[in-house]
Amino acid sequence: MKQITVMEKYPVFTLEVNKEETSYENVDEILAHLKEKIDTHPIATYIGIFDHYAHTTSLAEGHIGEGIKAAKNIICCFGKSLPKPVVLAVRPRSIGVAEMEDRFIISFLEAPNPEANDAMENWVKAIANKQ
Repeated sequence: MKQITVMEKYPVFTLEVNKEETSYENVDEILAHLKEKIDTHPIATYIGIFDHYAHTTSLAEGHIGEGIKAAKNIICCFGKSLPKPVVLAVRPRSIGVAEMEDRFIISFLEAPNPEANDAMENWVKAIANKQ
């Protein structure tokens, strides 16, 4: 897993998993894995799935990058406190899963909560489940 800066301002964690490194065969199977992790986490709560690929391809001006076969986000929240209204701007969390021909690319924006980052990083790393 590596941390990159996207568009010169967004701190993003990303992991590329070659298809031979995982037992998961598609984006939906990976999302099911992530949903199970969210559902069993003591604080996180599942919100939903967004099919970014379907949304973008439905737009007349929509564009999908070369090689992307599927792209969905799973959305959850780790908020155990709401100290002030502006905290809403950094919630909820989203983990994106894109399928390419030979690999999956999983990414999420760095959270202000280190515990949320640790959990999401562990969940994502577990996708590479073949040795």
